[in-house]
Amino acid sequence: MKTESTQRPLRPLALVISLLITLSIGVVASLFTRPEIKDWYTTLYKPSFTPPNWLFPVAWTTLYILIAIAAYMVWQLRDGSRTYKTAAMIYIIQLALNFSWSIVFFGMHQILGGLVIIVSLLIVIVLNISWFGRFSRTAAWLLVPYLLWVSYATLLNIGICVLNK
Repeated sequence: MKTESTQRPLRPLALVISLLITLSIGVVASLFTRPEIKDWYTTLYKPSFTPPNWLFPVAWTTLYILIAIAAYMVWQLRDGSRTYKTAAMIYIIQLALNFSWSIVFFGMHQILGGLVIIVSLLIVIVLNISWFGRFSRTAAWLLVPYLLWVSYATLLNIGICVLNK
């Protein structure tokens, strides 16, 4: 297994592709989210620690960029090993859970279903950090803000679930 001490040349096209894939997931998820902000989401009771709506797209865009850079860094060190394949699969599962939360919570108005997904996402992010760390400590650390934000979002989801029974 190669580690980050293995120098590889920067591949701008691969980095751009990683960014496009990850940011595209965010854009498509926002198609389920944005229309529901004014109609459904504003009618929900929310915890007092709920941030203003403008903060969500700023935070998520920043996080998607960090996620994409981390994935690119690990891809640069790919070696075809079982470890790499596991790391890649966990990354894909994490993206799928991330995407599905918006559909379930906002698109389907399933607060409890969203909670189940976001708790699963938290677990997979921890796994993602662990497996990315086997290739690059930097890539693993780039996912920590994502873990922190999703932890906060989980608390919000729990609060909304409790307040809107």
